[in-house]
Amino acid sequence: MDGLMLDSERAMLETWREAALTESIDADDGLWLSMVGMHDRASFAMLAGHLGEDAATRLRDTSYRLYDERVVAGLPRKNGLLELLDLLEARGIAKAVATSTRRERALSKLAASGLIDRFGVIVTGSDVEHPKPAPDIYLLAARELGVDPRRCVVLEDSEPGVRAALAAGATPIQVPDLVAPGEELRGFGHRIVASLGRAHELLDAVLRGGDGRVAGGVRG
Repeated sequence: MDGLMLDSERAMLETWREAALTESIDADDGLWLSMVGMHDRASFAMLAGHLGEDAATRLRDTSYRLYDERVVAGLPRKNGLLELLDLLEARGIAKAVATSTRRERALSKLAASGLIDRFGVIVTGSDVEHPKPAPDIYLLAARELGVDPRRCVVLEDSEPGVRAALAAGATPIQVPDLVAPGEELRGFGHRIVASLGRAHELLDAVLRGGDGRVAGGVRG
């Protein structure tokens, strides 16, 4: 959801900066970027390890308050998202949201952005014990959809998400947002594309029976 369907990571980074200034906490962008794709519990543990629990709590609470104001207003959808959803629906492809965000906030984001009615299955960080990069969230999403995870394609922007998809046996297509994939992640050989528009083209070719194989390390 975040960074893949919604252009939310930039909003998160901006509220992080504002919260750090408000609370007089020295927290650079690199620390926030290192937490992209993490579950709330894991990101707070990392934050507390760097800043101490008191500063981490103040920074988290203030940034959440500022960010929630943006969520209510509706976060921008990523370019190409609606066209991709239209393609999947026209082809009768079952789809789900699988996000590390806790359920209440995830539903608020999807509703405010006009997306909640596009998905019959929404799995969140509140629904699993082990967050990404563990495979739990994708195994649960596949089970809710009634499909074998090995027949699932996962669209992800973050490294924890790609690792989770691979661990679940699914086929990931990565659309990086603010954080570029490192060499180790690239070594997995999964598809890495520049935009949802390119992912749309790739999936359309597969669904039409063309030579647009999703698996295998072709990038573009």
